[in-house]
Amino acid sequence: MSIKSSISLTEQQNAFARSLVESGQYSSLSSVLQQGLELLRQKTELETLEAQALRQVIRQRLAGPMVSAADMGNRVEAMIERRRAARDVDG
Repeated sequence: MSIKSSISLTEQQNAFARSLVESGQYSSLSSVLQQGLELLRQKTELETLEAQALRQVIRQRLAGPMVSAADMGNRVEAMIERRRAARDVDG
């Protein structure tokens, strides 16, 4: 079902939308705007899902065991040394 709506566009937005119609990429200005809104909806939904996933990861990390700064430093140094050793063996 379509709903008629009145919108305002800047001159630049209008020119761009009309160029898409004139080039044959879209059949009408409405089609251009519908596609733009659909892309914005998808982007918004994806950002919401990503934020929810990130909050879940943070909750899991906070609930898990903590690593001291010194221990983390030691782990990073060990990882760097492993990488260096692997590079020397491969080289």
